[in-house]
Amino acid sequence: MSQRQLPIILALGTTQTLAWASSYYLPALIADPMARDLGVSSNWIFGAFSASLVLSAMLGPRIGRQIDLFGGRQVLSASNLTIAAGLVLLGLSRSVPVMAIAWLVLGIGMAMGLYDAAFAALGRIYGTEARRPITGITLMAGFASTVGWPLTAWGLAHIGWRETCFAWAAANLLVGLPLNFFMLPAITGAKQTAATAEKPHLPLDRTMVLLAFIFAAVWTVTGAMAAHFPRILETTGATPVEAIAAGALIGPAQVGARMLEAGFLSRFHPLWSTRLACLTHPIGAVVVAIFGGAAASAFALFHGSGNGILTIARGTLPLAIFGPKDFGYRLGIIGAPARMAQAVAPLAFGLLIDVMGAKVLIVSSALSLSALAALFLIRTRPRPD
Repeated sequence: MSQRQLPIILALGTTQTLAWASSYYLPALIADPMARDLGVSSNWIFGAFSASLVLSAMLGPRIGRQIDLFGGRQVLSASNLTIAAGLVLLGLSRSVPVMAIAWLVLGIGMAMGLYDAAFAALGRIYGTEARRPITGITLMAGFASTVGWPLTAWGLAHIGWRETCFAWAAANLLVGLPLNFFMLPAITGAKQTAATAEKPHLPLDRTMVLLAFIFAAVWTVTGAMAAHFPRILETTGATPVEAIAAGALIGPAQVGARMLEAGFLSRFHPLWSTRLACLTHPIGAVVVAIFGGAAASAFALFHGSGNGILTIARGTLPLAIFGPKDFGYRLGIIGAPARMAQAVAPLAFGLLIDVMGAKVLIVSSALSLSALAALFLIRTRPRPD
C-alpha cells in the first residue's frame, strides 16, 4: 500500500475497531448484568440486539447510496454520533422499551459505521484500487473483540455496565469522530453531483442474486459460530478449557489469513480466495469429526482463517466483478440478506444444537459448501469504467 493510502487505512482501521467493539461485540458481556438490572431474561437483550441487526440490514442500501453520492466522511462521522447516542441511551435505560429503543439507535449507527460503510467509503476514494485498503482496515479491525472484550470486562468489574456504555460513547466522540471527520477526504463536487443524480437502477441479475446468497450463507455460519463456538466444541468432546482456548485462536487465524490475502492471494482474482475461504470451515469440521475434541484448536484455526478472508471478500469481490460505480449502494443490497441471516443465526443454531449436538456442524458445513458451489456459477466480466 502507498504512503498516500496509509494514513487513511490507519484512521479507518482504528475507527472500525472502535465501532465494532462498542456496538456489535458489546452484548456478549453486558447482556447478563443489564438483564439483572432491568429484571428480565438476557434473551430480551439479545432479542433487541437481533432487531438492531435487522434494522441495520434494511438501511444498508440507503446508507451505501449516500456514500456513493457524498463519500464516507459525513456518513462515518455521523455513525460515531449515532453510536454514542445509542450507548448513552442504553446506559440510561431503566425499562425494556427504552433499552429496545437504544438498540435500534445502535442499529442505525451500525448501518452507518461498520464494514460495509467503510468498504464503500474506500471504494469511493480509490475506485478499483480499493482492494489493498479494504484488506488493511480489516487487518486492524480483526482485533476488535481482542481489544473490546477485555476493555468492556474491565469496565464491568470496576465501574459497572452503565458507565461502561458511557465510556464507549465518549470514545466514539473523542476518538472515532475526529479521525473519521478529519482523515477522510471530502469529495469534490459531491453536492452538485447529488443534486442532479438519479437513483440508480441495479438489476437483481444472476450474479447479484448469487453474491447475496453466498454472503448470507457464510454469514449465517459466522453468526452461529460467534455465538456458540465453545458450546459446539464441548459437544464434540472438548473440555470447557479446551473449547475456550480454541476459541481464542480464531482472532489470530483471521488476521493471519488477511495477511496472506494482502500478500500472496492479492495476485489473484478475489473469486479464488473466496472459494478457498468457503472450504476451510468444512475441512475443520471433518477434522474435529474424526479426532473429536482433541482437534478443537485445529478446527478453530480452519474456521478463523476462512472467516478472515470472507470478511474482505464481502467488499473486494463485488468491487472486482462490478467495478466502483454505485459500489456502496450495491454493497447495501448484496449485504442485506447476510445481515438478516447473521441476526437470526444464533437463535436458529441454538435450537439446532439442542437437537443435533455436534452434528450441527453438518449444517454449517453444508451452508459453506453451498456458497462454494454458487461461487463456481459466477463468471467474471470486464469492469465498467
